[in-house]
Amino acid sequence: MRTKREGEIRIPSGCAIAAVISKEGNRMTGEDIVKAMAPMHDRSNGLGGGFAGYGIYPEYKEFYALHLFFDCRATRKECEAFLKERFEIVQSEMIPTRKTPHITDEPIIWRYFVDPLRSVLKEKQVDEKEFVVRTVMEINTGMRGAYVFSSGKNMGTFKAVGYPEDVGRFYRLEEYRGYSWTAHGRYPTNTPGWWGGAHPFTLLDFSVVHNGEISSYDANRRYIEMFGYQCSLQTDTEVITYALDYLTRVRGLTLEEAARVIAAPFWSTIDRMPDGYEKESLRYLRTVFPSLLITGPFSIVLGFEGGLMALNDRLKLRSMVVGEKDDKVFIASEEAAIRVMEPDAENIWAPVGGEPVIIKVKEGVM
Repeated sequence: MRTKREGEIRIPSGCAIAAVISKEGNRMTGEDIVKAMAPMHDRSNGLGGGFAGYGIYPEYKEFYALHLFFDCRATRKECEAFLKERFEIVQSEMIPTRKTPHITDEPIIWRYFVDPLRSVLKEKQVDEKEFVVRTVMEINTGMRGAYVFSSGKNMGTFKAVGYPEDVGRFYRLEEYRGYSWTAHGRYPTNTPGWWGGAHPFTLLDFSVVHNGEISSYDANRRYIEMFGYQCSLQTDTEVITYALDYLTRVRGLTLEEAARVIAAPFWSTIDRMPDGYEKESLRYLRTVFPSLLITGPFSIVLGFEGGLMALNDRLKLRSMVVGEKDDKVFIASEEAAIRVMEPDAENIWAPVGGEPVIIKVKEGVM
């Protein structure tokens, strides 16, 4: 029997994404989000899987949790010396893992809970978030063999080369509890499968999982790198995370407005709208940020402190469904994944292309 070649095998939209959040802020283990990836196994090919959990470090919630990959002990020591010049390191430890047959060639995986040194912030004349961003960029672009893959407060990303079900077991996610989880199974198309290239991609408390392909990557990357960001992790998805950070943290846009930038309506759609604030707002966003329009098929889930945002490209070329049950909201590439997390999920629906679905933990709960 002749073996099928690449191009003769159907890839069902490639990649798998899933997410869950409790609007009451109730913390749940990572076990269900890991199980949710099983029915979407064939959307991955074992070259990348990962998860992000929010609310998982309550004992260190005031500190930035830096998750890093190192290629050797010498690199770790070098990086640690670099961090000590900039931060108070409150806790330093290996991230617990378990041996799993299908996860191999793992790097050194470490985490640091840190607080920026006030003296250094004063010297650099930046706020602490900008300082952490600059530190992440400096390590990821200038320190060979060291990669920061998570840098938020009271949240963490866990990713590897492998299927997501195996990655979840490898990182022992059933031992963590968070109010929100996201997950990804990768099917690399134009970029390599490697530990740093698995999703989620993060910066500060933002994490992004993405199914699709960004045809506007070069334009998006060139624009965002004018503002100090460095796309060093060899995948197009990284630029989405940086674009959302720039639009919201740096430029002060709301998430709804940021979504209108990266998945902007067509000009013809805007022109048909009745005159008023919404029409003028969309015209303004398209005019000021044209280079951050993301083209190509995509569905993404953005995790952030206290919430999730789901967004399809404006033509809805990638599948994504949303469901609810009690205080929980579920998002996934396929309904089957939602049914694993909650068999009795209600109100299953597909978001409209280009229309963000934003779910937040109730005010005061956090």
